[in-house]
Amino acid sequence: QLQLVESGGGLVQPGGSLRLSCVVSGVTPDNYAIGWFRQAPGKEREGLACISGSGGSTNYADSVKGRFTISRDNAKKTVYLQMNSLKPEDTAVYYCAADPYYDNLSSWSIGPFGSWGQGTQVTVSS
Repeated sequence: QLQLVESGGGLVQPGGSLRLSCVVSGVTPDNYAIGWFRQAPGKEREGLACISGSGGSTNYADSVKGRFTISRDNAKKTVYLQMNSLKPEDTAVYYCAADPYYDNLSSWSIGPFGSWGQGTQVTVSS
């Protein structure tokens, strides 16, 4: 049974950096594309970045392109989201999601065989 656990969130000042981690368990991780999403209070969930099972393909939302980098280490069963130049508007709960089909995540949707983690809070404030 696929499980996703996020970590690495916290409080950071504007302009700072954080690296989020998403540990994938219960499945062979390279069989799943992984995406990062976020949801701020009162707003819809937003897709940020996704990566194919092999790590060979990535996609980014315009809002984070050039600031956030997604990567994965399948040997460690972990997907990372490096976030730089953080802004107060990046404050949200950040979730990772898995889907067997990269095309689902690259269009910021989760298919019927997809799964979500529980989320980690990121707060950008001085």
